[in-house]
Amino acid sequence: MTGRATGRFPGFDVLSQAPHWDAVTADVVTARTGPYPDPRFFTDTEQACAAALLDLLTGQSDADLGVPVLQMVDARLAAGETDGWRYEDLPEDGQAWRDTLGYLDKDAHDRCGTSFAEAPRPDRDAMMSAVQEAEQWHGLAAARVWSLWTRYACTALYAHPHAWSEMGFPGPAYPRGYKNAGVGRLEPFEVADARPAEDPVGDGA
Repeated sequence: MTGRATGRFPGFDVLSQAPHWDAVTADVVTARTGPYPDPRFFTDTEQACAAALLDLLTGQSDADLGVPVLQMVDARLAAGETDGWRYEDLPEDGQAWRDTLGYLDKDAHDRCGTSFAEAPRPDRDAMMSAVQEAEQWHGLAAARVWSLWTRYACTALYAHPHAWSEMGFPGPAYPRGYKNAGVGRLEPFEVADARPAEDPVGDGA
């Protein structure tokens, strides 16, 4: 298995399909499995806060898929690889990450006397909900902070083959293609969902 799947697609390993992809795509996707260098952008303090934040955003606090989201986000920021745009009322992405991680740690110290990473899980959940539900947070538009965090977190998570295996995605269609289009119609290389009636989004997500 490429990832620590939770069992919806038992035995499925997307990297087993790599020989059917074009060589450039296969190299790009397999390189995402690492190894990744040690973080170069975040300081040690920021790294601890970012790791806790990203695990909560991606659900890896509850079910570890083995996706190194922290390292992937850090590598992007260190290389200055942004989305090519930013909100006018937020700093550049790298500085916005530094500022908002600092604000999370401040909130944690004010709330429970610890850093965000060291705060009890219920407190971390509450602080995350406060940002998600607020209009303003530390003088910033909270929705835009939430957008910054989730864009980077989700881009990293769903670029990684561990996440593809977890959701049964067999990878790029090119050059092999798909012939069995339609709901419930599987290709020979696909694996059926073992729990189709179960909502993949957990309670409270």
